[in-house]
Amino acid sequence: MRLLLSLALAALTVTQAVAEDDVAGEFDYYVMALSWSPNWCAIEGDAKNSPQCDYDEDHGWILHGLWPQYHRGWPDYCRTSHRNPPRNLTNSMADIMGTSGLAWHQWKKHGTCSGLSAEDYYSLSREAYGRVNRPAVFRKLDQSVRLPASVVEEAFLKENPQLEADMLTITCRDGFIQEARICLSRDLTPVPCGRDVARDCTLGDARFDPVR
Repeated sequence: MRLLLSLALAALTVTQAVAEDDVAGEFDYYVMALSWSPNWCAIEGDAKNSPQCDYDEDHGWILHGLWPQYHRGWPDYCRTSHRNPPRNLTNSMADIMGTSGLAWHQWKKHGTCSGLSAEDYYSLSREAYGRVNRPAVFRKLDQSVRLPASVVEEAFLKENPQLEADMLTITCRDGFIQEARICLSRDLTPVPCGRDVARDCTLGDARFDPVR
Protein backbone atom coordinates (compact mmCIF):
# COMPACT_ATOMS: atom_id res chain seq x y z
CA MET A 1 0.00 0.00 0.00
CA ARG A 2 2.86 2.33 0.92
CA LEU A 3 4.53 1.56 -2.41
CA LEU A 4 1.34 2.37 -4.34
CA LEU A 5 0.98 5.66 -2.46
CA SER A 6 4.59 6.57 -3.23
CA LEU A 7 4.09 5.82 -6.92
CA ALA A 8 0.90 7.88 -7.02
CA LEU A 9 2.63 10.85 -5.39
CA ALA A 10 5.53 10.55 -7.80
CA ALA A 11 3.18 10.50 -10.77
CA LEU A 12 1.36 13.57 -9.42
CA THR A 13 4.66 15.41 -9.00
CA VAL A 14 5.67 14.62 -12.58
CA THR A 15 2.26 15.75 -13.87
CA GLN A 16 2.53 19.02 -11.95
CA ALA A 17 6.06 19.59 -13.23
CA VAL A 18 4.96 19.03 -16.82
CA ALA A 19 2.01 21.39 -16.38
CA GLU A 20 4.28 24.07 -14.90
CA ASP A 21 6.56 23.77 -17.94
CA ASP A 22 3.73 24.92 -20.23
CA VAL A 23 4.26 28.67 -20.40
CA ALA A 24 1.58 30.87 -21.93
CA GLY A 25 2.69 32.24 -25.29
CA GLU A 26 5.50 29.74 -25.81
CA PHE A 27 4.59 27.40 -28.67
CA ASP A 28 5.52 26.77 -32.30
CA TYR A 29 2.31 26.90 -34.34
CA TYR A 30 -1.46 26.49 -34.19
CA VAL A 31 -3.70 23.58 -35.13
CA MET A 32 -7.17 24.66 -36.17
CA ALA A 33 -9.63 21.80 -35.73
CA LEU A 34 -12.85 21.85 -37.77
CA SER A 35 -15.41 19.29 -36.63
CA TRP A 36 -18.28 18.04 -38.80
CA SER A 37 -21.14 18.74 -36.41
CA PRO A 38 -23.66 16.06 -37.58
CA ASN A 39 -21.04 13.34 -37.05
CA TRP A 40 -20.12 14.62 -33.58
CA CYS A 41 -23.80 14.70 -32.72
CA ALA A 42 -24.24 11.09 -33.83
CA ILE A 43 -21.18 9.98 -31.84
CA GLU A 44 -21.87 11.80 -28.56
CA GLY A 45 -23.73 15.10 -28.89
CA ASP A 46 -27.21 13.60 -29.10
CA ALA A 47 -26.61 11.54 -25.99
CA LYS A 48 -25.60 14.73 -24.16
CA ASN A 49 -28.64 16.63 -25.47
CA SER A 50 -26.25 19.28 -26.75
CA PRO A 51 -28.03 22.35 -28.18
CA GLN A 52 -25.46 22.18 -30.99
CA CYS A 53 -27.39 19.17 -32.30
CA ASP A 54 -30.81 20.81 -32.46
CA TYR A 55 -32.26 20.33 -35.92
CA ASP A 56 -32.86 24.05 -36.38
CA GLU A 57 -29.18 24.93 -35.84
CA ASP A 58 -27.97 23.84 -39.31
CA HIS A 59 -24.36 23.36 -38.25
CA GLY A 60 -21.83 21.88 -40.69
CA TRP A 61 -18.09 22.41 -40.11
CA ILE A 62 -17.76 24.09 -36.73
CA LEU A 63 -14.62 25.40 -35.08
CA HIS A 64 -13.64 22.84 -32.47
CA GLY A 65 -10.67 24.94 -31.48
CA LEU A 66 -7.46 26.80 -32.26
CA TRP A 67 -4.73 24.92 -30.41
CA PRO A 68 -1.19 26.14 -29.64
CA GLN A 69 1.16 23.32 -30.60
CA TYR A 70 4.82 22.41 -30.15
CA HIS A 71 6.69 20.70 -32.96
CA ARG A 72 6.19 17.65 -30.76
CA GLY A 73 3.39 17.70 -28.23
CA TRP A 74 1.30 20.63 -27.06
CA PRO A 75 0.71 22.82 -24.01
CA ASP A 76 -2.59 22.97 -22.18
CA TYR A 77 -4.21 24.61 -19.17
CA CYS A 78 -1.44 27.22 -18.93
CA ARG A 79 -1.24 29.82 -16.20
CA THR A 80 -2.16 33.19 -17.60
CA SER A 81 -2.46 36.71 -16.27
CA HIS A 82 -5.47 37.34 -18.51
CA ARG A 83 -8.96 37.18 -17.05
CA ASN A 84 -11.41 34.50 -18.05
CA PRO A 85 -13.96 35.46 -20.71
CA PRO A 86 -17.35 36.80 -19.59
CA ARG A 87 -20.41 34.83 -20.60
CA ASN A 88 -21.43 37.28 -23.31
CA LEU A 89 -18.08 36.69 -25.01
CA THR A 90 -18.34 32.89 -25.01
CA ASN A 91 -21.97 33.22 -26.16
CA SER A 92 -20.80 35.28 -29.13
CA MET A 93 -18.70 32.34 -30.36
CA ALA A 94 -21.56 29.84 -30.49
CA ASP A 95 -22.35 30.65 -34.13
CA ILE A 96 -19.10 29.06 -35.28
CA MET A 97 -18.32 26.82 -32.28
CA GLY A 98 -21.73 25.28 -31.71
CA THR A 99 -22.09 26.21 -28.03
CA SER A 100 -20.75 28.74 -25.58
CA GLY A 101 -19.66 25.78 -23.43
CA LEU A 102 -17.22 24.64 -26.10
CA ALA A 103 -15.87 28.18 -26.40
CA TRP A 104 -15.28 28.29 -22.64
CA HIS A 105 -13.58 24.88 -22.60
CA GLN A 106 -11.31 25.82 -25.49
CA TRP A 107 -10.21 28.98 -23.69
CA LYS A 108 -9.41 27.11 -20.47
CA LYS A 109 -7.51 24.28 -22.15
CA HIS A 110 -5.90 25.96 -25.16
CA GLY A 111 -6.54 29.70 -25.20
CA THR A 112 -4.71 30.20 -21.92
CA CYS A 113 -1.58 28.88 -23.64
CA SER A 114 -1.77 31.37 -26.53
CA GLY A 115 -0.47 34.29 -24.49
CA LEU A 116 -3.47 36.30 -25.71
CA SER A 117 -6.40 37.76 -23.85
CA ALA A 118 -9.67 35.88 -24.24
CA GLU A 119 -10.96 38.63 -26.52
CA ASP A 120 -7.92 38.41 -28.78
CA TYR A 121 -7.87 34.61 -28.72
CA TYR A 122 -11.49 34.38 -29.86
CA SER A 123 -10.90 37.09 -32.46
CA LEU A 124 -7.92 35.18 -33.85
CA SER A 125 -9.93 31.96 -33.80
CA ARG A 126 -12.72 33.58 -35.79
CA GLU A 127 -10.21 35.00 -38.27
CA ALA A 128 -8.61 31.57 -38.75
CA TYR A 129 -12.02 30.00 -39.30
CA GLY A 130 -12.89 32.62 -41.88
CA ARG A 131 -9.68 32.14 -43.85
CA VAL A 132 -10.43 28.53 -44.74
CA ASN A 133 -13.00 27.63 -47.37
CA ARG A 134 -15.14 24.82 -46.05
CA PRO A 135 -16.17 22.64 -49.02
CA ALA A 136 -19.82 23.35 -49.84
CA VAL A 137 -20.29 19.91 -51.39
CA PHE A 138 -20.74 18.30 -47.98
CA ARG A 139 -23.69 20.55 -47.16
CA LYS A 140 -25.48 19.21 -50.25
CA LEU A 141 -25.76 15.66 -48.90
CA ASP A 142 -29.31 14.54 -48.21
CA GLN A 143 -28.44 11.20 -46.63
CA SER A 144 -25.57 9.47 -44.84
CA VAL A 145 -22.81 8.24 -47.11
CA ARG A 146 -19.69 6.09 -46.82
CA LEU A 147 -16.53 7.54 -48.29
CA PRO A 148 -12.74 7.38 -48.01
CA ALA A 149 -11.25 9.93 -45.64
CA SER A 150 -8.96 10.93 -48.50
CA VAL A 151 -12.01 12.34 -50.36
CA VAL A 152 -12.55 14.85 -47.55
CA GLU A 153 -8.90 15.88 -47.66
CA GLU A 154 -9.02 16.30 -51.43
CA ALA A 155 -12.10 18.50 -51.14
CA PHE A 156 -10.37 20.82 -48.68
CA LEU A 157 -7.24 21.00 -50.83
CA LYS A 158 -9.30 21.81 -53.92
CA GLU A 159 -11.15 24.64 -52.17
CA ASN A 160 -7.99 25.97 -50.51
CA PRO A 161 -5.10 26.20 -52.99
CA GLN A 162 -2.94 27.77 -50.28
CA LEU A 163 -2.92 24.41 -48.50
CA GLU A 164 -0.64 21.47 -49.27
CA ALA A 165 -1.27 17.90 -48.21
CA ASP A 166 1.20 18.05 -45.30
CA MET A 167 -0.63 21.08 -43.83
CA LEU A 168 -3.90 19.21 -43.35
CA THR A 169 -4.97 16.00 -41.72
CA ILE A 170 -8.37 14.28 -41.57
CA THR A 171 -9.25 12.33 -38.45
CA CYS A 172 -11.87 9.64 -37.83
CA ARG A 173 -13.62 8.41 -34.72
CA ASP A 174 -15.87 5.39 -34.23
CA GLY A 175 -16.08 4.88 -37.98
CA PHE A 176 -17.10 8.50 -38.70
CA ILE A 177 -15.19 11.33 -40.31
CA GLN A 178 -14.39 13.43 -37.27
CA GLU A 179 -12.31 16.52 -38.07
CA ALA A 180 -10.22 18.43 -40.56
CA ARG A 181 -7.14 19.78 -38.77
CA ILE A 182 -5.17 22.54 -40.43
CA CYS A 183 -1.76 23.74 -39.26
CA LEU A 184 -1.14 27.47 -39.14
CA SER A 185 1.65 29.81 -38.11
CA ARG A 186 1.10 32.47 -35.46
CA ASP A 187 0.02 34.85 -38.22
CA LEU A 188 -2.32 32.15 -39.61
CA THR A 189 -0.21 31.26 -42.64
CA PRO A 190 -0.55 27.53 -43.45
CA VAL A 191 2.49 25.48 -42.36
CA PRO A 192 3.40 21.78 -42.39
CA CYS A 193 2.01 19.81 -39.47
CA GLY A 194 4.26 18.11 -36.95
CA ARG A 195 4.55 14.34 -36.87
CA ASP A 196 2.18 13.95 -33.93
CA VAL A 197 -0.54 15.90 -35.78
CA ALA A 198 -0.14 14.40 -39.26
CA ARG A 199 -2.01 11.16 -38.60
CA ASP A 200 -4.47 10.84 -41.44
CA CYS A 201 -7.46 8.55 -41.11
CA THR A 202 -7.03 5.64 -43.52
CA LEU A 203 -10.63 4.42 -43.55
CA GLY A 204 -12.05 3.75 -46.99
CA ASP A 205 -15.67 3.69 -45.86
CA ALA A 206 -15.99 6.32 -43.13
CA ARG A 207 -19.52 7.48 -42.37
CA PHE A 208 -20.49 11.07 -43.16
CA ASP A 209 -23.91 12.33 -42.04
CA PRO A 210 -25.78 15.19 -43.73
CA VAL A 211 -26.50 18.56 -42.16
CA ARG A 212 -29.65 18.28 -40.06
